[in-house]
Amino acid sequence: MAGLFESAGGGSAVIALDEWEASILRSLEVQLLERIGPGPGGEGGDPLAALFAEGPTEAPADPALARLFPDAYGDPSERPDAESKAASSEFRRYTELDLRARKREDALQVVRTLDGLGGEGGVLKLPAADCLRWLGALNDLRLTLGVLLDVTEEDEQGLYDLPDTDERKPLVMAYLWLGALQESLLEAIAD
Repeated sequence: MAGLFESAGGGSAVIALDEWEASILRSLEVQLLERIGPGPGGEGGDPLAALFAEGPTEAPADPALARLFPDAYGDPSERPDAESKAASSEFRRYTELDLRARKREDALQVVRTLDGLGGEGGVLKLPAADCLRWLGALNDLRLTLGVLLDVTEEDEQGLYDLPDTDERKPLVMAYLWLGALQESLLEAIAD
């Protein structure tokens, strides 16, 4: 069984990851970072310019990004009036860049922590503050994989029964593992 989080007291958690688990998790986080993209002005851009940058007013075309950055007031196609569409666009314009930055920082925290293992497996002890960042990053990964796999609540149980020959099997295994990691981390920090 894959490594799962355990309580280390005080809202912190510990997990033992083998080399493959650490490598897969790191790879998934790096792919998520690539999907989210750099911040305003690129990496290492002007922080003052980023402070005054305005975000997009339309939802991302990429379905996975649209899931990570959902419309504030529900599905735009279900809102016939221009006023609610305008309010949604305004909300996105002023919030999406900050939300992207937070998701980027959460994913980077996971990558940096895993890099501390030096490309090998090992035991990670996460302080309480890092646990919340890891929860966010794991959730973002799971949401992204869920969209890529077209997972719905109705068919999630069927994922356990996929034949080994199904080409989705590796992503499904990662999706299920991320769910177990999330659940164990939540339980660990609650103790």
